[in-house]
This record gives sequence, structure tokens and C-alpha cells, in this order.
Amino acid sequence: MKLIILDDYDKASEWAAKYIRNRILHFNPGPGRFFTLGLPTGGTPLGCYKKLIEYFKKGELSFKYVKTFNMDEYCVFHELVKAEISHLDMNTKDYHSFMWNNFFKHIDIRAENAHILDGNAVDLQAECDAFEEKIKAVGGIELFVGGIGPDGHIAFNEPGSSLASRTRVKTLALDTILANARFFDGDLSKVPTMALTVGVATVMDAKEVMILITGAHKAFALYKAIEEGVNHMWTVSAFQQHPQTLFVCDEDATLELRVKTVKYFKGEFLLW
Repeated sequence: MKLIILDDYDKASEWAAKYIRNRILHFNPGPGRFFTLGLPTGGTPLGCYKKLIEYFKKGELSFKYVKTFNMDEYCVFHELVKAEISHLDMNTKDYHSFMWNNFFKHIDIRAENAHILDGNAVDLQAECDAFEEKIKAVGGIELFVGGIGPDGHIAFNEPGSSLASRTRVKTLALDTILANARFFDGDLSKVPTMALTVGVATVMDAKEVMILITGAHKAFALYKAIEEGVNHMWTVSAFQQHPQTLFVCDEDATLELRVKTVKYFKGEFLLW
């Protein structure tokens, strides 16, 4: 486990983007040899996505032979039925739209290689099981990039989730609904209460995991992830046990860490 501490959000985003770029280039993907990349949504990865788009436009990176698997998706159709909200209003907020608007449409990835769970599926568990099979079919994930919530959840693996969990349907915690209200014009009634999510074990199966943690509001979650033991109430802590985990954070996110912890990881980073 490594903790990479950068000065601010922009530097953390750039470092993460460079790491992804270099991993893809070193892998040297091509026909019949795809690089598989797990991706998150939310506000934290946007800076990283912007840098990756920049590398693509400069000709430094191609996603032609990259296959992506997103962490989660809202159960849009089921929420529409429950709340009687118009399809157009809700559909513009789903993670398919988020990923295409903020990343995929700006690079050369093929649509069939961008895998996102279908929150409109009639049989949600069947959709989740099929997603797991798709990951197995490509030989697993090379690098899974994730973010966390202030309560330490990764993907939508809310506090109390099984650390052996697989892709499934989850009911969202109130803290998550409140945090995501900003994507729904601050209207809590529009925020879905159910989602499809990869499980903790699904992400643990990846060959390498990189978790982005920025901002003072994530500082206590980083403390729980780094300095305390593995705990299903803080699902991000499970990645202490992964052989290749990178936590990438800014200075603000380290505010709850012990001084000696910060000094140790900063010193280790200098030796990289």
C-alpha cells in the first residue's frame, strides 16, 4: 500500500492521470490485447479525466484498445416508476450521461468497449451477474480507479457492506444521497435511492487499485483507510489488504493523519 500526497487537487489529478497514461503505454495494448480500466464517477475524478483528454488530444495516448468498466449506476427506471419523474429529467443525471459527457466522447474509445451497468434493466441482479462475467471474460481489470465518499464507501459499497461482496443492487445511505444532491440541483427528491454497484471483492480482484481522495471533507475517511484496521463500516479500508494499492490524495485530505504517517509516506514517495 502506498500513499501519494500532492499539494492540491489539480496536482493530485495530474499525477493520477499521468499514472494511468503510463500504465496504458507500458502495457502497449493492441488488437487482441486490450488494457482493462475500472473507472469512477463523481466530482473527484473530473480533473483526472480532463488531463487524460488533454493527453489524447496531444497524441500522447489512445484509448482505441482500452476497455473500461464503470463502478456503479443509479437504478434510474425503478426510481422513475416510484417517483413518477419524467424520463428526460432523470436520464440526464445518470452515469452513462456523466461518463460520455465528461470523458468518453472526447477520446477515441469505442462505444462497445465502454461498459456501464444498466440501471434500466428489468432484472437488476441478472444485469449485475452479467457485468461480473464480462469482467472475467476480458481477464480481469488491470487498474481499477476509484473514489470514496466522506463515510469511506467505495463505489456504492455503503458502510456495513460485505467486504466479500460482488456486483449487486444497493440501497443508498442518507449521507450518500445528501452528498449527491449537488448533481440533482440540490433537490433530494430527485436523487435515486437505489444503485447498481461493483462489490468490494470485485475491485479487490483487480491487479492494481488506485483510489483518489481529495478535500478536507474526506480527511477522516482517509484516516480510517490508512491508520486503522480493516472495517466493513469503512469499506475503503479493505484495500489495505490489496497487494497493489495506491491512495492518491491532496494535502487537505491528510488533515486527520498523524504527522509521522504523513512524513513516512512523503519520504517513501521521494524514493520512488
